[in-house]
Amino acid sequence: MDKIKSLWVWVSSLIFVMIGFPVALFLWILSLPFDRRRLMNNRWMVIQGIILTRMNFFWKVIVEGKEKIDQKQAYVIVPNHQSMLDIVIFNMLHHRLRWISKIEVFKIPVLGWEMRMVKYIELERGNKHSVVRMMERCISSLREGISIVIFPEGTRSLTGAIGRFKTGAFQLAIKTDKPILPVLIDGTGDVLPKNGLTFRINKVIRIKVLDPIFPGQFGTGDPEELAARVHSLMKEAMDELRNRPDYLN
Repeated sequence: MDKIKSLWVWVSSLIFVMIGFPVALFLWILSLPFDRRRLMNNRWMVIQGIILTRMNFFWKVIVEGKEKIDQKQAYVIVPNHQSMLDIVIFNMLHHRLRWISKIEVFKIPVLGWEMRMVKYIELERGNKHSVVRMMERCISSLREGISIVIFPEGTRSLTGAIGRFKTGAFQLAIKTDKPILPVLIDGTGDVLPKNGLTFRINKVIRIKVLDPIFPGQFGTGDPEELAARVHSLMKEAMDELRNRPDYLN
């Protein structure tokens, strides 16, 4: 039954993305003369993610703490990472943002084209020049008032445990003097595990926005120390979330 329903999720999602692309192209052409930040396309990308999340009713998505997000503020957003489904579900926060993504994803027809329209930021792993360009574009995005999302673990967790954080996101926050927004994602790894293509049905997915950490609260200019502090905070918050009586409801 999971395989049959998974087929529905993949096919319906693909059809929706194909239908949505002409809208994205129209908005991109329309906004070229006046919308350098591509806010119209960014908003449409968020709407598509929300629709994709809600149209696949085989799992329940619970969002907590969305009110902590100042929609006019640009953040360095650091979620934990369990599944490629995280990126779609994340749109439930209704926040304008840009993702850092592997350069290979930008080569996927339709999806990659739309990512470029929204000015998502590509990264070629192992290429130092690409890392420098990525950081420059992240800084530019934050100065434009558009948040950056970076998975500090760098890869999806196989167990659901939050792995060790890399320092890139924290270097960015220190350098730009922008607040860090920690976000917990839990349950997506149960729905679509790493390296899996079959969706597991009747699962609960939770997104919990933690309190923003503003530059005056960093307490350090060392990105490694800051990464360790935020990791500890998020791990403790995840343990609290999973130990709540309503966790599976």
